[in-house]
Amino acid sequence: MYLRTTQRRNKDGSVVRYLALAENARHPEKGHVAARVVHSFGRADRLDRAVLERLVASIRRVLAEDQGEPVVERSGAGDIEIEAVFELGVVHVVKILWERLGIAGAIASRIAGKKLKAPHLAALLAMTVQRLERPGSKLACHERWLERVWLPEAQGLALGQLYRALDLLAEHGDAIEQEVFWSSVDLFKLDVDLVFYDATTAWFECDEADVASHQWRGLTFEPLRQRGHSKEGRDNDPQVVVALAVTRDGIPVRSWVFPGNTPDVATVARVKDDLRDMRLGRTLFVGDAGLYSKANLEELAKGAGKYILATPIRRIKEIRDEVLSHPGRYAEIAPNLRAKEVVLGANGSGGERRRRYILCLNDEEAFRQKRHRQKILALLEAELDALKADHPKRACQLLSSRRFGPYLGQDENGRPFLDRDKVKRAEHLDGKFVLTTNDDTLSVADIALGYKGMWIIESCFRRMKTTGLEVRPMFHWMPQRITAHVKLCVLALMIQRAAERTTAMTWRQLHDLLGPIKAVRYTTEGRTIVQTSKIRPEARDVLKKLDISTPKTILDVA
Repeated sequence: MYLRTTQRRNKDGSVVRYLALAENARHPEKGHVAARVVHSFGRADRLDRAVLERLVASIRRVLAEDQGEPVVERSGAGDIEIEAVFELGVVHVVKILWERLGIAGAIASRIAGKKLKAPHLAALLAMTVQRLERPGSKLACHERWLERVWLPEAQGLALGQLYRALDLLAEHGDAIEQEVFWSSVDLFKLDVDLVFYDATTAWFECDEADVASHQWRGLTFEPLRQRGHSKEGRDNDPQVVVALAVTRDGIPVRSWVFPGNTPDVATVARVKDDLRDMRLGRTLFVGDAGLYSKANLEELAKGAGKYILATPIRRIKEIRDEVLSHPGRYAEIAPNLRAKEVVLGANGSGGERRRRYILCLNDEEAFRQKRHRQKILALLEAELDALKADHPKRACQLLSSRRFGPYLGQDENGRPFLDRDKVKRAEHLDGKFVLTTNDDTLSVADIALGYKGMWIIESCFRRMKTTGLEVRPMFHWMPQRITAHVKLCVLALMIQRAAERTTAMTWRQLHDLLGPIKAVRYTTEGRTIVQTSKIRPEARDVLKKLDISTPKTILDVA
C-alpha cells in the first residue's frame, strides 16, 4: 500500500495533481497487476493535511506498540524546542559489552553476596564508560561528564558513591577479573596456550613516598607509592608498578599493582602462583628481558612450567662470549626476521644444565639502529670537539650520559674520547636479540614468533597510558583506591579489546564512528521526549559487526 499521485493537464496548460491511497492487486479477469484505489484524498492543492497527519500518527502508534516503544504524537516542527544533546553511541556499545562480557554479572554477584544496597553497579559502569568515552578523574565524572551523556541509571550519583564503588573493586577486583576472563574465553573461543606478561610504571605528581603499610577491611597493602627505576624517565617521582598478563589476542588475564621500587624480576613468583590458581592448563609464559634472572628461571620451571624469556645480551657473559659468536646459518622465519638455535651445556661435565638459546636477527631493526647510532656519533664528535681542556663538569656529563656514555672511553688524564672498539661492539649487536626457553617441543620458528607476539602487551600498555584509557594522572593516595583505579582501567581495556577484536578496527576509529550518535531531549506540546539522532550507515555497520542493535528511537517520554 502506498500514496499514489496522478495528474491531469487542463486545456490552458495547467496541471492538476490528485492524491490517493492505493495498493497493487492482480486483476481477477485480465490476470495482470493493476493499481486499486483504497481511498481518494482529492486534489493535492485542496488537500486537508490534518487527514494525512492523523493517518501517519496512527501508523506510527501501531509500529511503536509492536516494538515496545513509547507512543509519541508528532507535531509540527515549529512546536519543538530542543533542550539538550547527550552522547549516546559509545555509551550504548559499552553498556551492551559490559553485560555480554559478564562484568555486570560478576560485580552484581559480589554486591548480592555482601547484601549491599548502594548503587555500586551503576557507579562502576559510569566510571568504566567514562574511561572509554572521555577519560577523566572521578570528580570530573561527577561534576561534568555524567550530565553530558545519556546514562539514566547513573544520573544523580553522588561523588561519595563513586568512591565507595571503587572500594568494592579494590576488595574483589582479582576475583572479578578472573570471572570476566573465563567468560571472555567462552564467548570468543580464546586460546590460552600463550600468556604474555610484562610490567610498566605509573608515576604520581607528589613529593613524598609512602612509608607505612596500610590495613583495610582485613587486607594489607604495602606502601605503593615508592621511588624506583621509572620506565617513563621519572626516577625522582614516586610511582607504582602495574603488571599485566594477556592472551595472544590481547585479552587481559590478570593485573597486579606492586610498590614502585619493585624490580621486574621480583614479581615472577607472585604472578606465577596467581596464574597457577586460575588453572589455565598448559600455558607458555612469555616475558621480556627485565624478568631474566637465575631465580626466575628456576621459579618458572617449577611444576613442569614452560617459558620463553628474552635475555639481557650485554649483561650475560655466556651470551656475549658464546651465543653471539656461535657458528651456524640463520633460518628465515618471517620477513625481516631470521633465527638460529644455540644449545650450550648439552655435553658438559659435572652435571652442567642444558641451556637452549635462540639468536634472532631483525634486518630492518638493524638498519634503524645503525642510522640512529650514526646520528648520535655525529653529535658526540661535535661535543668532544667543543669540549675545552678546563671543563671537567661537561666531561663528566658526557661520560654519565645514557646517550653518549656507551661510546666513550677515558685517557690517562680522565678526559673522554670516542672509543672505536665500543662502537664496533655495539655494531655487532644491531638488530639482534636472544631468547631462552625450556620447552624442547617448540621449533625455532615457534619460539621466535611466540616472542614477537609480545607487541600485543606493549599495545595494551599504550592504550592504558597514552592512547585512550589514561591510567594516569592518578589523583588517589590511598593504596586501595590506587589498586581499584588500575582494576577499573583493566575492565575498560577488556571492553576495548573485545570491540577491536570483533570489528578488526582500532578503538579510536570506533569512537569516531559512534561519536555522532546522540540522544536529543526536546519538548513538544507540554511533553519532554528523548530521541536518538539519525544513525549514519558507517555507525550501523559497526553495530552490525558487534551484533548490537541500534538504540531505540524514543528513549524516554515524560
